[in-house]
Amino acid sequence: MIEILEGTRETVSYSPHFRVRLYLNQETENYPIHWHPAAEVIMPLENIYTAVVIGERHVLNPGDIIVIPPGELHELFAPDSGKRIILQFDSAMLYQLEGFSSSLSLLGSSIVIRSGENNDLHASLKALLLRIMNEYFSDQPLKEAAAFSLLIQFFVQLGRNYVLGENRFPNTRSRKQHAYVEMFLEICAYINDHCTEDITIDHVAERAGFSKFHFIRLFKQFTGSSYYTYLNKRKIMHAEKLLMDPNITITEVAMKSGFVSLATFNRVFKSYKKCTPSQFKNLEGIHRTNP
Repeated sequence: MIEILEGTRETVSYSPHFRVRLYLNQETENYPIHWHPAAEVIMPLENIYTAVVIGERHVLNPGDIIVIPPGELHELFAPDSGKRIILQFDSAMLYQLEGFSSSLSLLGSSIVIRSGENNDLHASLKALLLRIMNEYFSDQPLKEAAAFSLLIQFFVQLGRNYVLGENRFPNTRSRKQHAYVEMFLEICAYINDHCTEDITIDHVAERAGFSKFHFIRLFKQFTGSSYYTYLNKRKIMHAEKLLMDPNITITEVAMKSGFVSLATFNRVFKSYKKCTPSQFKNLEGIHRTNP
């Protein structure tokens, strides 16, 4: 299935006019640790399938769905027989949609929607994924547009469930909760756009109209992480893109990503990606994790 693999970086081979790739994968081979700029969605149809994302092992049963954001190191392990949908797409197509980048960044290194849990969401996402597959392999006119519209629906439903489905702001009235969700989506988008700059927590709290103490508490309730943890994650995501350029040094990547020193960059990068920036850039020296 991996057509172009240099070290640990996979280059997804899209068609000239459609930056979505879908495989009805039945191969029994395992795929070693790798990453790609594409986002990835996997759903086994027959037999299990195992994904290890940054060292975290997920055994997927038929119908389970895993979403792996772009840039995450992962391995895939196949049984002796089976079938699964593997969908890869250029997430930049969706980043231009308001709120998408903020919602996707809240999902972490991966998210699993299991059959038998959150039945309404799972049934809806599974049906959409099967419809995407049917459109992708059809000979109907406008099949690319149809598949892309279904892909948007998939992530709208996933994002809304993740953002609104949990009681992120307990002890807050329903109307105010929705206002808080909208506000913090905007705040996350602002951080995403300005993560390489010196944006302090005081500045962002003032922008949100909260005291620093109140903002710290509400931000963690919304994102599940502290402000600086979220900010560092966005800096690392920015650094990943720069590391793809062979003409930029590690030190330049650190500075362009908003880190005050190379040592800090190396430490934070390794804590998130489980490898050093040099290993990530040079596509070597990353050791395989046994499932």
